[in-house]
Amino acid sequence: MKYERSIIITGGAGFIGSHVVRLFVRKYPTYRIINLDKLTYAGNLANLKDIENCPNYVFEKSDICDYETVRKLVSGYDVTGIIHLAAESHVDRSILDPFTFARTNVLGTLTLLQAAREYWEPSGWEGKRFYHISTDEVYGALELTRPEGDPSSEECGGGPYGDEFFTEETKYQPHSPYSAAKASSDHFVRAYHDTYGMPTVITNCSNNYGPYQFPEKLIPLFINNIRQRKPLPVYGKGENVRDWLYVEDHARAIDLVFHEGKAGETYNIGGFNEWKNIDLIKVLIKTADRLLGRPEGADDDLITFVTDRKGHDLRYAIDSTKLKEELGWEPSLQFEEGIEKTVRWYLDNQEWLDEVTSGDYLRYYDRMYGGR
Repeated sequence: MKYERSIIITGGAGFIGSHVVRLFVRKYPTYRIINLDKLTYAGNLANLKDIENCPNYVFEKSDICDYETVRKLVSGYDVTGIIHLAAESHVDRSILDPFTFARTNVLGTLTLLQAAREYWEPSGWEGKRFYHISTDEVYGALELTRPEGDPSSEECGGGPYGDEFFTEETKYQPHSPYSAAKASSDHFVRAYHDTYGMPTVITNCSNNYGPYQFPEKLIPLFINNIRQRKPLPVYGKGENVRDWLYVEDHARAIDLVFHEGKAGETYNIGGFNEWKNIDLIKVLIKTADRLLGRPEGADDDLITFVTDRKGHDLRYAIDSTKLKEELGWEPSLQFEEGIEKTVRWYLDNQEWLDEVTSGDYLRYYDRMYGGR
């Protein structure tokens, strides 16, 4: 079959990437979707069981830093679009091992850019697109000017914890090795647009949550710990504020920006949904206890305050106005609905969760592909 487009999605076996791959494979049967993933600890092909046999889906196991392999994939599949999600993303790991984050997030992005440029530039940029997914953490941190939260302030254009938001014009001030590596990769993407004319687009998103998230992240980790009656380690006093975005809403935004976003532009994607960590955790406990048939408050005693993370940013909050006004996107779920769906999914998919926490998921590739 001759496909209308061939698109590489990097990191497609990861949390956000698997949702994007699934959306594109199902929504665009005339597109060939190439999932390029190294399958590090966070890559899990079991996330894509439901579409792995679709005729327009291809999996390629490779390192995005392997320039020769990436070049061959781009030319061999006649790729016209790259959606780049592959990244090391866990802040705690970046503090312990910054070199891995610099290699994957910076050199990996540069490898993809150069391979795409080499193949695309001779025939012209028309019909090509390099889409780089970044994070709100590159912007640094915002002040917590209303520590107790004030929902009424939103009527005046502010947020419950402060009037400031990250916009596309916010100055970059990364504070962790992870966010520094992502900031550097963003600059390389912009440089390829400005220097070579490559049609690039960047989005910076807030914290994602939802099904298939690797359980080192707060929400799936705590759901699993609640299920097993294990401690819930909370940094500091739990006062850090994050803006939460349901992963399927993020995938919809990526689809929209890839097809309709303006080349050279940046779009912020957020949930307009700020929560203090401690308040979020209490909602998780209440929801999980109810779904597990436990009395309300039965697991409140699991909360354990631990030494705060080094360089822990106090507040993130994304302003998605540009994306809403220019492309018509906005979140589809209220947070309580999204949390209900998320907690229920993890409780209903304990086999997936147990395979990830035990490491059995790492053998899925060998079972499916014979270790090729």
